[in-house]
Amino acid sequence: MDLVTLWFWLIALTFTLYFFLEGFDFGVDILRPLLARTEAEERALTGTIGPFWDGNEVWVIAAAGLMFSTFPTWYGALFSGMYPVFVIILLALLLRGVSFEYRNQVDQQRWRDFWDWMSFLGSVVPSFLWGVVMAKLIEGLAVNGSARVEGGFLDLFTPFSFIGGLATLLLFMLHGANFLLLRLHKDTRLYARARAAALLWGALATVAILAFVVMGYVTERLFASFGVLPWLFPLAAAVTLASIWFSLSRRLDTLAFTMSGLTIVFSTVTVFIALFTRGVVLPSTLDPANSLTLTESASQPYTLVLMTWVGGIFLPLIIGYQIWNYYVFRERIRPDEGGLDRGY
Repeated sequence: MDLVTLWFWLIALTFTLYFFLEGFDFGVDILRPLLARTEAEERALTGTIGPFWDGNEVWVIAAAGLMFSTFPTWYGALFSGMYPVFVIILLALLLRGVSFEYRNQVDQQRWRDFWDWMSFLGSVVPSFLWGVVMAKLIEGLAVNGSARVEGGFLDLFTPFSFIGGLATLLLFMLHGANFLLLRLHKDTRLYARARAAALLWGALATVAILAFVVMGYVTERLFASFGVLPWLFPLAAAVTLASIWFSLSRRLDTLAFTMSGLTIVFSTVTVFIALFTRGVVLPSTLDPANSLTLTESASQPYTLVLMTWVGGIFLPLIIGYQIWNYYVFRERIRPDEGGLDRGY
């Protein structure tokens, strides 16, 4: 495997890890106003993701940094062409981070309610917009002959990208509900509500994902270059979705969370396979000849070699630290605890 291919798939790995990890804490934050009935339950739900949410965001920083250093042309076209979307995502993430820190600084219910809703918006907006970004990656942007993207903000929202955003939003909610089943004590009403939410939002996520698959494979034919096994990953995603229903009915919480996570993994990998099999990192909707190819968008060999050494050292350290963090905070939470002793 040459370094260009290696770094393309390492970028795919960072995005996959980001959606897998950040997906469940986005989902918990979105579900929190729907599930919590008391202040203790609010804090319990926040406590389930309190030790993890900021560490999960490391992966989107890593993904952007790796794209900038190894595929600068791809980075420049994508981030300039979808600049308003990325600015909104960034502002939403900043608002969400501030809400975690400010929520308990004033002992007033109206103050806490305000920051709870800011955290909710800070999770809903990027959950939807990341789906739009992934859909536009394979649908393409209006790239001209100078590798610049034409068009305005509204041009980014097509039926396919809108369905992609809706699919990621609902899938993250399902993933978050399944994560709560691992983190909450089973003898609480909050746990029962989380199970009901997993069944409800899982059904809606299934419909949205099926719509995305039908549009991508049948209507838009964006995955026609997959070769002899074009339906492998969509079928795998369908199997994992079906397994979630089986797991929830049998109260196999770990399996349900694993399956929703695998659905996110298979969906993300499908996007990058669609790019790789066509040999492009950003298709052009103006003229296929303007599409940014894998090799032409890559950095010079010296940069790729240097980044390989850097990545080989730091990526395992980051992964190891996060594994340790999840192990330390593995215990379930009760509403009467609510993360009070952790400061969340």
